[in-house]
Amino acid sequence: MPEPSDRDYLAYVHARVAGLRRTAFLLCGDTHQADDFVQETLTKLYARWPRIGRVDNVDAYVHTMLVRVFLDDRRRGWWRVRLLTGPPEPPPAEQSPEDRPVVRAALAKLPPRQQAVLVLRYLCDKPVREVAELLRCSEGTVKSQTAHGLTRLRALLGVPALEHAVSPSHGDRR
Repeated sequence: MPEPSDRDYLAYVHARVAGLRRTAFLLCGDTHQADDFVQETLTKLYARWPRIGRVDNVDAYVHTMLVRVFLDDRRRGWWRVRLLTGPPEPPPAEQSPEDRPVVRAALAKLPPRQQAVLVLRYLCDKPVREVAELLRCSEGTVKSQTAHGLTRLRALLGVPALEHAVSPSHGDRR
């Protein structure tokens, strides 16, 4: 296979940047930070682009890079200083249900891996297997992180826990 060129890189980026920005926004909840995550991911991708021909699934590879950039940022976040208390401009007018401020605020309170799992599973509609590959963990870990994350998210949002579904018994016919 011939070595991928800069033209190939630019074509790939132009085709995927909107999806990467959406995923990054869903992970962090801030458009500017999402742009930073995408930029860092694409910069790292450019450095590795000459060897990209060896990768079986480039999209999965890039999504893994993006999630790693997000998780790394959360780990090293203790030294960052926030100069603003809120966003300097109003949020975009069009918001889908997963972008609602209440859900975003609750997601932000979850540990980074639980947050990443929930965003990838439910907002990006990725299967367990693919999320496990992106996070470099087992499918069981994805499932347990999903369960713990949903439990914590429900508690933060004030949604009662779903016990067992109660259905009327067949003998109870009033």
